[in-house]
This record gives sequence, structure tokens and C-alpha cells, in this order.
Amino acid sequence: MAVSASAAYHSEALLAELSDVARDLRRDSLAMIHRRGAGHPGGSLSCAEIMAALFFHKLNIDPARPDWPERDRFIMSKGHASAILYSALARRGFFPQSDLEGWGALDCHLQGHPDRLKTPGVEMSSGLLGHGIPGDGECQGGIVWEGAMAAAKFRVDRLTAILDYNDVQLDGAVHDIMPLEPLAEKWRAFNWAVLEVNGHNMRQVLEALDTASEIHGRPTIIIARTTKGKGVSFMEDRAYWHGMAPNDAQLAQAMGELERCS
Repeated sequence: MAVSASAAYHSEALLAELSDVARDLRRDSLAMIHRRGAGHPGGSLSCAEIMAALFFHKLNIDPARPDWPERDRFIMSKGHASAILYSALARRGFFPQSDLEGWGALDCHLQGHPDRLKTPGVEMSSGLLGHGIPGDGECQGGIVWEGAMAAAKFRVDRLTAILDYNDVQLDGAVHDIMPLEPLAEKWRAFNWAVLEVNGHNMRQVLEALDTASEIHGRPTIIIARTTKGKGVSFMEDRAYWHGMAPNDAQLAQAMGELERCS
């Protein structure tokens, strides 16, 4: 399905602003992972534009009222990418940005995997794959397709899944370990509306989110083709950086490269 021609117009100023947010989310994530000495940089960097578009433009949320009944619910199924989720929540105002410095400490409300009972703005505890359907390695699990089948049966048209399709998982390339293609056709066969975008093109991401809001009678999936470790040359497309923390020199190089991309 193509992006709707009636999708809202997005100004160059908005696109630039959100792209800057995505850069800041990447920088926060790397700093947090480096400081903690653990984390998942590759999958955090690959979804930065998606997170910026959602938290700073699309989602109907109120940081002052995290439990507001009319809010949109965002669930990050790949909870191992919690660094970028916490960065987005902090920068959106759910808690002070200084809290990011305590990520992973026993007495901190920011745990290695998101916990809805500890962290304002977290809608569902997650981490082990199978809580949702946004990660490409996760689509290798049968429970994902059971959920997809149920959502189509009950015509859950207020559900939009965003699949961060970076084609790299813990042990290597998804297409080598357990290929998913033809992926779009699979979702269409499950009676989902399917949109395909470049997940690093902010305009395409925003337009797809707008189009998804116009689809009725069935759920929608946005297949966002992304690059693992996006924005850092030595991390891009490398499974090594699925769950490794950068050292001091690597962090400095990564931060420099991200700054030059601004």
C-alpha cells in the first residue's frame, strides 16, 4: 500500500527539528551505554528517527499525566533498546534528563529492560522478544504471527505496528539466520495493511504514520527499512554492536560522527 496522498504536509522546519531530536537520542543512547558499560547500541541507533517522530510529533501523550486514559499507548517490544526509549521519555518530560545517568543501577527507576511499574511513560514491561512485533529478529517467533492473526480477526484498526527492519540480530544477518522475505507479502496475507518506508527518512516516516491513522477495518504495519548502528560508521550493519558498549575512544569517534551529521 502506498502512502496516502492526503497525508499531512510536513514543513522542512519540522523535518529538521525532528532530525535534530533523532541525533540527540542517538547521542544520549551511546553516552548511557558507555557510562553503564552495557547495553544495545545497534538497535537503539536504528530506530532514532522513528522514536523522534512518535514522541515529539505523533503520539498523543501528556508527560504531566502519564496515566491519562485518552493517551496513545506506545510499546517498545525490543526492550533491550531501552536506552533510546529512556532518552525519548526524558527529553519529552516524563522525568529529568539527569535520571539517565543512573540507568541500570539497582535503586534507579530506569532498569536494563523497561518496567511499567517503575518508569513513567513505559506502557508495558518488555525485553524478551515476543511482547510485540517491531523488531525483525522478533518476526522469527511464532507468537508474533499468532498476535497478527488475532489483530486482523478482531479488525483492530487503531493498532499500528512499526517494524524496525535493520536485518541484523545478535548472531548475524537476519537473512542468513532465518530469512523473513517475502515479509510484506506475509503481513498482507494476514490481512494487515502494509506500508513500506525508509526508516531514516523523516518525511516518509511521518507520512506513513499519517496514512496509518486513515486506515479502517484492519491493523497496519509500517515496515521501516533501517541500518543497524545508523550514524556511526564502525557500528553500521555489524552484529558485534548488537549488545556491546563502546570504549572511550570509540565513544569519542561516534559522538564526533553524529555531530558532523547535524
